[in-house]
Amino acid sequence: MLEAGLAGDLHEFTINLDALKTAASFVARVIRQNYPNLQVPLHARWRHFTLQGRDLWSEIASKVRWANAQARARAEFDLAIVSVLLDAGAGPDWNYRDAATGLVTSRSEGLAIASLRMFEAGVFSNNPNDPLRADASALSEFTAAQLAAGFQVSANNPLAGLEGRAALLARLGKTMATAPDVFATADRARPGGLFDVLARDAKDKTIPAPEILRALLLHLGPIWPGRIMLGGLSLGDTWKHPAIKRTDETNGLVPFHKLSQWLSYSLIEPLQTAGFKVTDVNGLTGLAEYRNGGLFVDANVIALRDPAKAMQGNAVDSPLVVEWRGLTIALLDKIAPLVRAELGADEETFPLGCVLEGGTWAAGRVLAREKRADAGPPIRVISDGTVF
Repeated sequence: MLEAGLAGDLHEFTINLDALKTAASFVARVIRQNYPNLQVPLHARWRHFTLQGRDLWSEIASKVRWANAQARARAEFDLAIVSVLLDAGAGPDWNYRDAATGLVTSRSEGLAIASLRMFEAGVFSNNPNDPLRADASALSEFTAAQLAAGFQVSANNPLAGLEGRAALLARLGKTMATAPDVFATADRARPGGLFDVLARDAKDKTIPAPEILRALLLHLGPIWPGRIMLGGLSLGDTWKHPAIKRTDETNGLVPFHKLSQWLSYSLIEPLQTAGFKVTDVNGLTGLAEYRNGGLFVDANVIALRDPAKAMQGNAVDSPLVVEWRGLTIALLDKIAPLVRAELGADEETFPLGCVLEGGTWAAGRVLAREKRADAGPPIRVISDGTVF
């Protein structure tokens, strides 16, 4: 996609690589502001469970007498998977008031805290005596009404993609129920069953990060609605674009797997806490979502040929959105070494997941707040709650 853009062959976008160094300098400044000691964690769901310095999940987990490290890891897999799948963009008009802290949050942070409180309350569990879990049976029956109640949705507090999110969790439950050999090897069917799969296949307690993604794509593929099928598998967050030329059945296909890759990053820490070493973190790509993509638009690295299309409302499978997301992935790989050079860091100690967290995602949000009153993305995307 980037090669096509640099050749001037993309219909929707032009590229100005000369602006990339300035963008990298801005990202580096944001990283230094957010993390003066440059000890940047991975861009994972766990970051959003922290409010004003309080790690809310750690507060909850510290009160539990876990049977063993594996039990806690399964619960953390349950929480991360459910929470990330509920994280597609909230829209500009929704927020969440956390009763326990009194704080009001929105967007990703709000979605995270809302899902955490539902998890804490046992909404996803079928055992009142064991609330900190997500069971296939409970998820299979999950409804939009339950989600609306937990996320404080109302006519005055609308959440984008409400029905799509609820349906996604219900499909997750049904998928797990039909695959006990994956999700129920050590317990009732639950997302945490993937922990046992990864632990079983680990060599010397070491798991390459791409193997986490592989497991998610393979075993959660059926949850994605109406997606492209190939070889009997749903390809999930994969779309078509005419600029991508291949000579086999993948001709025209562009894979992103934004939620699955962010989930892969988010499952690293539970594995580490359970005593596993996760390697090849740079084997995961950047995330094709509107904060990273917005950074490159707002920093003038890429530009729409027709600026009027930005706010027209673009479908996720439209050439415009597929181009934007493809360029975002490629440009994250280009900007990462420039950011590291600004910081005096190297790839091993400052992987792409840290560049995102510190980082491109944060810098994209800063520019969005500066440029637009609603701090929304520079390009409007119509989503059903299962992509971004």
